[in-house]
Amino acid sequence: MSVAARSTTRSQAKADRRAALLDAASQLFAQNGFNRVSIEDLGTAVGVSGPAVYRHFSGKQAVLAALLIGVSQDLLDGGTTVVARAADDEDALHSLIQFHVEFALGNPDVIRVQDRDLDSLAAADRHAVRALQHNYVELWVHVLGRLHPDVDAAELRIRAHATFGLINSTPHSARASRRADVRGLLERMAWAALTMSS
Repeated sequence: MSVAARSTTRSQAKADRRAALLDAASQLFAQNGFNRVSIEDLGTAVGVSGPAVYRHFSGKQAVLAALLIGVSQDLLDGGTTVVARAADDEDALHSLIQFHVEFALGNPDVIRVQDRDLDSLAAADRHAVRALQHNYVELWVHVLGRLHPDVDAAELRIRAHATFGLINSTPHSARASRRADVRGLLERMAWAALTMSS
């Protein structure tokens, strides 16, 4: 194996381990709360020693920051992409709803961590998360504003936040066997809430 190939293999292994640590962190933080999970717990969850975690993160708070900043960036990037690909504003809203429902059903642990442990972040990291979330909300508000030019932006922002609350809270109580039914129901309810007459 060439030096370049070995380097690529090592880099991929490191990226895979980092991703595994973040996945384990989302589950452990959701189950036990950020303050009750140790670096050793994270390492054990992916089959490494606690000190080995420091090869990927400077500490537990850095793990939380990577998790929440990463998911906020993914939401913004994904939402931006679906809007850019939409045929028109109505299609953009449908696509945003489907995207967010899919995210919520696939990431209930991350949502729980976000709701419960955001304040455990350092101030700069918390600001980064809030800024990304703000931009994601405004993406929805811009689409809604084009569909409802007569509705005040502040009201559209409230509709967006209320819709996120509806979608984000449901996966905690939805059984995996009913995911398809829940997905359709959430999409219909979100569409009704976002397009209702003022």
